[in-house]
Amino acid sequence: MTILKTYARLWVDDLDRALPLLERLTGERPHLRLTFHAVSLGAVGDFLVIAGPAEERAKYAHASATVVVHDLDALQETLEGAGAVITTPATDGPTGRFLYARHADGAGIEYVEWNAELLDRLRAHTSEPQAERPPGYRRRPRSS
Repeated sequence: MTILKTYARLWVDDLDRALPLLERLTGERPHLRLTFHAVSLGAVGDFLVIAGPAEERAKYAHASATVVVHDLDALQETLEGAGAVITTPATDGPTGRFLYARHADGAGIEYVEWNAELLDRLRAHTSEPQAERPPGYRRRPRSS
């Protein structure tokens, strides 16, 4: 079981209003955008932006992150072996299959196994030139 990507979730009222700043901050363009039930989702960099009315967003607020994995079935075995509880069983969705789990320590996470089309699109996206950095941008050296 391999983790392919981890997203921090951001909760907003308006996706179109939230994405431009994240594009500037990450230097990337959104690589995923879709509607799921009554919420809109957009992914840019390591952020998954979830937009819509507060009462609709609240339905997904029990998870603090979205983690994309290579093999959802193997992941589920690993989770259960570590004492996690599957709170939403593996379900088909617009990006592949997903499940929600509550880890033994109480953390709630959404796990997703992307379909082949989305994986191919993400690979193509990562090979495209990234958005321009803001004027005056320069990467700070990492401290050791």
